[in-house]
Amino acid sequence: MKQTVWNLIPLFESDDDPQREEKRKIVEQKSYAFINKWRDRKDYLEDPSVLRQALDEYEEWSRHYGTDGNEGYYFWLRSHQDENNPALKAKLNKIEDFARRIQNDVQFFHLRLGKIPPKRQKRFLAAEELKDYRHFLERIFAEAKYLLTEAEEKILNLKAATSYSNWVRMTSGFLAKEERTVFHEDGKKKTSTFSELLSLMNSKNKKVRDSAAKAFNDILLKHADVAEAEINSVLANKKTDDELRKIPRPDLSRHINDDVDSEVVDTLLTAVANRFNIPARFYTLKAGLLGAKRLRYHERNVEYGDFGKKYSYAESLSLVDRVFRKLDSEFPEILSGFVKNGQFDVYPRKGKGSGAFCAHHLISQPTYILLNHTDTLNDVLTLAHELGHGINNELIKKKQNALNFGTPTSTAEVASTFMEDFVLQEILRKADDELRLSIMVKKLNDDVSTIFRQVACYRFEQELHHDFRQKGYLSKEEIGTLFRKHMAAYMGDAVEQSPGSGNWWAYWSHIRAFFYVYSYAGGMLISKSLQNAVKGDPRFIGKVKDFLSAGLSDSPRNIFLKLGIDITDKGFWDRGLDEIEGLLQETTDLARRLGKIR
Repeated sequence: MKQTVWNLIPLFESDDDPQREEKRKIVEQKSYAFINKWRDRKDYLEDPSVLRQALDEYEEWSRHYGTDGNEGYYFWLRSHQDENNPALKAKLNKIEDFARRIQNDVQFFHLRLGKIPPKRQKRFLAAEELKDYRHFLERIFAEAKYLLTEAEEKILNLKAATSYSNWVRMTSGFLAKEERTVFHEDGKKKTSTFSELLSLMNSKNKKVRDSAAKAFNDILLKHADVAEAEINSVLANKKTDDELRKIPRPDLSRHINDDVDSEVVDTLLTAVANRFNIPARFYTLKAGLLGAKRLRYHERNVEYGDFGKKYSYAESLSLVDRVFRKLDSEFPEILSGFVKNGQFDVYPRKGKGSGAFCAHHLISQPTYILLNHTDTLNDVLTLAHELGHGINNELIKKKQNALNFGTPTSTAEVASTFMEDFVLQEILRKADDELRLSIMVKKLNDDVSTIFRQVACYRFEQELHHDFRQKGYLSKEEIGTLFRKHMAAYMGDAVEQSPGSGNWWAYWSHIRAFFYVYSYAGGMLISKSLQNAVKGDPRFIGKVKDFLSAGLSDSPRNIFLKLGIDITDKGFWDRGLDEIEGLLQETTDLARRLGKIR
């Protein structure tokens, strides 16, 4: 029997593991050994060889300890398994306080590196002994323009929990706690968790999806006042931080952090928004296929057709493994290790966080993947998607140092959508015309959600921050009006913007991460280019693995240029959108040929 709940023993034996205190002391000792050695020195800011020594020691600390060691990662993961457990919340808060103190004391290192004069920066970047840390330094130098003094940065760190994270956790915790009795596929009423309601709203059975949607909207309405207070508080906190740092536009800090130029993101947003006619035409097609004049808001993701089967977790693993083996021998080895070591938390439970994610922390710690598997085709694709992130993590671990471990948001979704699409194409390969039509509609639905919906969300965020900064406070009704406006912009007339949909921003966690969602659109369009290259020449998977191994060792622009992709070129994004429009036309033609639409 495969383990379906995380094995967290590599971190700690239990929530009350007696080693926690001892391990925390070691983290503290190692942290202050570095801090006390370098805090009062200036030679590393002047001599490349001394800086190399400091960076090697900083890398070693980052690899094994960081600010919170195993304890912070452990309780962050546990908090997603049981969002309403007050004991877990207390322990997470304590380790975060501990980590925040160390972060405040160690941040001098970044801040002082950032203040190195430009002329010396160039000398350091050209130094042979610093080549392993070259882009790490480039990122610090780029961020330095908007950093405050050490004392001021400490204050911003200290207020982060009370002004941001506690608010966000409050809303998500309230939602995760909710349950409702709704109709299920067998015609019986059963109690369902918040995350289960999200899945039930996609049911082909109208009675089931309408029952789930009514319950879902009721939950959001119940917590709308709380979400209003929460979102205004985190918007105010963001505004304060931006003003103190003199950041001219709300999304600039995201772009700097993601190592991408604002012009690249703006070009992507404009290219996608200029093609909103594509999703509008898709929803018109989908409404016709489902025999409706218009789709209700919660029906936009209802599957068309019959996919022939449910996909158990074991069957999903087998299918994904088969696809991975065709791409590269290392991919199934990584999957096998995840399964063997209990790195998946598979099924929905009361109190467990909704959705799915792939988590990593220190380079020396295991990757963990959270799922909410309910045996649908979408769950298979979610498994492949999160495994894309997981494979990305493991390949980076093999090639990079701890300071280059991770992916900027601007490229984080390339690996995930790459793997997801190849799994869907494997299912499509054996399909007859009826199943092919269903899968093509499914693929279009996913592309629309990943590209056009996320760009619409980004534009909603832009206007949300703008209006908040103009008015000082936004009511839930004002936020709902903005949200419906931007959702309607990409959905077109074939999807009804029902009154309840105005509260759906309340559970959309990504908008609390601020301007994160562009990466889904960019990642998918870049992924399409890589997929086409591998289909044209299977040996190109070696270059894809080079990208997946690169981590933070270079800018996304340079990494992709090595693959022949120029993300500064508007034509590149348009070619990806042309591909989606071509699939839409092919799907429409097939639907007409089969007599499904006129």
